[in-house]
Amino acid sequence: MKMPGHERQSTIAELPSKGRIRQIMQRVFRDCPANLAMRLWDGEELRFGTGAPDATLVFRDPGLFRELILSRDPLRLAEAYFHDRLDVEGDLYTALRLKDHLLSLNLSAVEKAALLFTALFLRSASTPTHAAAATREPSALRAWRRHSKGANRRAIAFHYDVSNAFYKLWLDERMVYSCAYFETPDDSLDLAQCNKLEHICRKLRLQPGERLLDIGCGWGALICWAASRHGVQARGITLSREQFDHARNRIREAGLQDRVTVELCDYRELRGEACYDKIASVGMFEHVGIANLPLYFSTVQRLLKPGGLFLNHGITQETEGWGRTLGTRFINRYVFPDGELDTVSNVQGAMERTGFEILDLEALRPHYALTLRHWVRRLEARKAEALRQVPESVYRVWHLYMAACAVQFEQGDIGVYQILGSRRGSGPVRLPLTRRDLYA
Repeated sequence: MKMPGHERQSTIAELPSKGRIRQIMQRVFRDCPANLAMRLWDGEELRFGTGAPDATLVFRDPGLFRELILSRDPLRLAEAYFHDRLDVEGDLYTALRLKDHLLSLNLSAVEKAALLFTALFLRSASTPTHAAAATREPSALRAWRRHSKGANRRAIAFHYDVSNAFYKLWLDERMVYSCAYFETPDDSLDLAQCNKLEHICRKLRLQPGERLLDIGCGWGALICWAASRHGVQARGITLSREQFDHARNRIREAGLQDRVTVELCDYRELRGEACYDKIASVGMFEHVGIANLPLYFSTVQRLLKPGGLFLNHGITQETEGWGRTLGTRFINRYVFPDGELDTVSNVQGAMERTGFEILDLEALRPHYALTLRHWVRRLEARKAEALRQVPESVYRVWHLYMAACAVQFEQGDIGVYQILGSRRGSGPVRLPLTRRDLYA
């Protein structure tokens, strides 16, 4: 004999949850411009749009809907992708562009109530195992954002010391992990990165015998290029042990020991005054922290000779400051624990307040979008090899992060600039009157 309460509970539990999900999803994606499909955990597929789907979201677990609805945290989608509770078939970039649609969505009170009701009766099909490599505790994030020397070393190790073999799979042959420079969209990644290295050297007007410092030298591509192609004495510093070991081996293999050195060193540990004719920093100052930019630029000022040149190449964003947003939370939790961006005008202002005269500024936003698409394609093509180097959750973090960044650069949410400056008041800067020499 069934108790009335049990019968009532069974009736509610057996309500067609998928039917409600279908109705909710039809409402959520009603005005979405993309052609999209959604495959549920039992194989049923829902389609939205007027044509064949460009991307299919594969939900492997009904409990994911519950978590998304009850937590209302969009980062749960990213975590679900990292741990294969959610997958994307087809064009990942189409799926990533859904973010803007979802953030602009305005559901009525009735629709929200229906969503919540559905969530209460969904259960997980399994208990996922979350790989530690893909998550970080908030306390650790707070510590990293203090930007102490120890915190910065740990943050750099978190991102760059994953595995040199992993990075080799999808970077160019010189392992340049920053925006390339494309003369045409059809340029290969290797050619575009060589273009970038040469472009920086020409902007700095490097001359044989000059002393060059590269702050955040990565795997050593720029210091080796500058020494072998332009005859300078080059010194690179990095906080990554993996990068340091690789750069030191590269210098030895190229026979550049008499002209190139690399050190494990924080920029705050650099000593001396007026030591270098030219200084470059490529893709590093994003780790400095907005509050530390005056110290960073003052350090460069101290190290630069009168009349010397400094090139700062780095990512910026369209809004001031590093507030708490979906994008900043994603970057700091999964990719760059210490990363902070600001507007290009604020970066220039910080340089000027520490005594730099701005001589040249170049926007490279389309170049970084192309670079990231190359990296994503190369990583996808060598997925099997990548999974022999890192857990799948780590592979998925990098896959999603780089594809999402490509979309952000294409949409203009973030940019990248090369800013060339010199010490103000140090006499005439010996530069040509035009830029023609850069392209000769």
